[in-house]
Amino acid sequence: MAVASQTPPHLTPQGFDRLKDELNSLLHKERPKIVEIVSWAAGNGDRSENGDYIYGKRRLREIDRRVRFLLKRLDNAVVVDPKEQPQKDKVYFGATVTYVTEEDQEYTVTIVGVDEAITEQGQISLISPIARALIKSKVGDEVKYQSPAGEKFLEILEIAYPS
Repeated sequence: MAVASQTPPHLTPQGFDRLKDELNSLLHKERPKIVEIVSWAAGNGDRSENGDYIYGKRRLREIDRRVRFLLKRLDNAVVVDPKEQPQKDKVYFGATVTYVTEEDQEYTVTIVGVDEAITEQGQISLISPIARALIKSKVGDEVKYQSPAGEKFLEILEIAYPS
């Protein structure tokens, strides 16, 4: 994770909006609800054995920690719109890449920022081994990358950017 901490976070416009929505939800929905529960629980007397109070305070700390993180990330974020990529024949941030592995398995992934990657949806982090290997490659290139099982190869079949 050293790479992520040294450079400002890159986000797609959708990823930026998703983090902003999460921040707004925490600040305007979830946090006020928890504050209300904690206030009610504090009014019930002994706080040392009051589960609503203890867990509410813990949840408030978690929310506040996440809010601070999101504020910092959004403030430092570099929003890169893949639609504006001038070299659409090469793999860069925001590209959707279809490739085939040595085992003849075909995958399609989209390269996104660290904070927005959801591997189950085919979104991989810019700093993942596969994404780092794919960057600047073209269709037909055979790319080498380091996996937990050792050195692997893949071939790029298609590169697409949103229009």
